[in-house]
Amino acid sequence: MARKRLLLLTTGGTIASVVSDTGLVPRTKGEALLAQLGTLPYDVAVKDILQLDSSNIQPEEWQLIAQEIDAQRGHYDGIVLSHGTDTMAYTASMLSFMLQQIDLPVVLTGSQVPINVVLSDAAENLRLAFAGAANCPPGVYLAFNRRIFLGCRSVKVRTTNFNAFESVNADPVAEVTSDGLVRHELPRPVGKPYQMRTKIETHISLIKLFPGFDPDLLFAMVQNGCRGIVIEGYGLGGMTSVRRNMIAATGKLIRMGIPVVACSQCLYERSDLTKYEVGRLALLEGAISAHDMTSESAVTKLMWALGQGLDVAQISKLFATNLVGEVTC
Repeated sequence: MARKRLLLLTTGGTIASVVSDTGLVPRTKGEALLAQLGTLPYDVAVKDILQLDSSNIQPEEWQLIAQEIDAQRGHYDGIVLSHGTDTMAYTASMLSFMLQQIDLPVVLTGSQVPINVVLSDAAENLRLAFAGAANCPPGVYLAFNRRIFLGCRSVKVRTTNFNAFESVNADPVAEVTSDGLVRHELPRPVGKPYQMRTKIETHISLIKLFPGFDPDLLFAMVQNGCRGIVIEGYGLGGMTSVRRNMIAATGKLIRMGIPVVACSQCLYERSDLTKYEVGRLALLEGAISAHDMTSESAVTKLMWALGQGLDVAQISKLFATNLVGEVTC
């Protein structure tokens, strides 16, 4: 059987970092990363496209990465993208929307420790990502610490431990056991044929609601160009309805044409605006439920939806639609 042809695209991050007078900085090239892995059962090509700490990965970089993947996808069986961990879940979610129905696996990975450190997790994560790129069905994934997740379900939950990422509200796509890479078949949404769509609206905001939050701040953001807002509400997605009335503010914003997406501050399980009065009132005002999406997916999906020129009603319908596995209930 012919060996799989895989491509490693590098963007920097901890995995490629070295010690400097100012702290860790990404300087290691992709060929040097690959050399640390020894013999692999694949034919691997390497292309360095960025050399950034992932704190500096922003929408412009998302577009560049998506365009590079699109340009290369016809030449390989799978693509691995090395990336810093801090914003990797955002990148994985955004690529999921930009590259819907892509016809090969794209697997993001990184590490908590640079690859040139003896006890680094980098080599193991890279080997896992290559195995995922060679064996997973088409889609966007994140590989870390012996598990592979859907990109749009991945969240960084730890700052230093090697099990830094978890798949929220969805099972891992695959995991490493003594039997090797064990895939778990997950239902895949059926969508339109693949078409790269990288146009996004970056002027949105993510707000974590807390007791005493002044809803007038939302209007101040809109006056300064904010086009959409994701609000992490309490529990199932509840918002304040007395004194500092977030629900009334939500309705006013919706009538101004500003989509307001309501999700939960809780990491696991769904938001449900139908259960409590403070949720139902928000729904009546037009709040858009994020269902069981991660905050990273809600933010990137809203950016992407606004970039497609959708209005509030269309965005509300889109958020109830499972495009890439980001929402199931």
